[in-house]
Amino acid sequence: MDLLIRAAAQALGAGDALGALNRIARRDDAAALALRGVAMAQLGDLERARLLLGRAVRGFGPRDGLSRARCVLAQAEIALVCRDLRGPARALEAARASLAGHGDSANAAHAGYLQARQMLLLGRLDQAEQLLAGLDAARLAPPSRAGHALVLAGLAMRRLRVAEARAALARASALADSCGIASLQAEVREARLALEQPAARCVRRGEGRLVALDEVERIAASQALVVDACRHRVLHRGQAVALASRPVLFALAHALAEAWPGDVPRTALLLRVFRARLVDDSHRARLRVELARLRAALRGCAGIRATRDGFALEPAQAGEVVVLEPPTEGAHAELLSLLADGQAWSSSALAIALGLSQRSLQRALQELAGQGKARPVGQGRARRWTAEPVPGFPTSLLLPGALIGG
Repeated sequence: MDLLIRAAAQALGAGDALGALNRIARRDDAAALALRGVAMAQLGDLERARLLLGRAVRGFGPRDGLSRARCVLAQAEIALVCRDLRGPARALEAARASLAGHGDSANAAHAGYLQARQMLLLGRLDQAEQLLAGLDAARLAPPSRAGHALVLAGLAMRRLRVAEARAALARASALADSCGIASLQAEVREARLALEQPAARCVRRGEGRLVALDEVERIAASQALVVDACRHRVLHRGQAVALASRPVLFALAHALAEAWPGDVPRTALLLRVFRARLVDDSHRARLRVELARLRAALRGCAGIRATRDGFALEPAQAGEVVVLEPPTEGAHAELLSLLADGQAWSSSALAIALGLSQRSLQRALQELAGQGKARPVGQGRARRWTAEPVPGFPTSLLLPGALIGG
């Protein structure tokens, strides 16, 4: 292998993008273009990186299938950094198959790790877990092993398994420190800080306090009936009733849980859930229908008892009721709480969950995006929204290491 190419690859592997560019900045052969593309990605110029990697793919001949697959892998990783969710799925699968076919198990494992990270970005947690379960992390380079641990931590946090998340973050921190890559170390620090931030406001019998994710885990696993206003669901003894797509039912459950052990007058429910200021028989009939639907949804978790003035929630087995509210207050707090669950939401799903019109929701999302509190993912109909920006990939890539072994 060309000594300059080897030196540039070694510099990139150590996170020294400028040092790599100093060696190959004037070269236009395919290998140099590939390394220049990776270097530009590490420096944050992703558009330039895409162009250079595209030229490298075209520059490698038909006999250079392995090198082309490595470049496609790098392109797919950069596409994920740019939040382009349409192309990378197919490109990653094709690159993974090609790399495995050429015997490049390290880069094939890296492609699998990136696929899992893409699933995490999309909120497809089951698919991400399946991909990680079939992945041999020992084949990954140290920077990618740190990223692999971050994905495991992200999954554990979303599944409310805090001990697993802390252990994964400790592994990620140790690996990031051993690599000495500043962007990777910063990403791990961000994730550890997010784990310790207040995750919800716990309300019991009208009294509320902020709680971290580990206490949210304990509450969710307790014997209490938990009405989770952060994720629009009801939890009870391991059973989860998802109501994000049924906003009227969740609004009823939320109102009844806040008033427990007391009841909620019918007029108050009609005003809160249906915004009905002038109540007529049609409103009362609709309230009876929706309450019947809520009883059916909560069967085995809780009942709903009619009182003289309204309705009261009755948790199963005489347990207590806990409400988990968003940790932030003020405008768009409920929207932020839905986004902060780590899932990538479509605007239509958010509108349904919050009972808002698409126009009102889009205004709220644009306002949050302007404040840096929400981030769009993808384009057009594939666009999704998340509150916690998935930390930028360190774009260390395995391409340099693979070229060294070339």
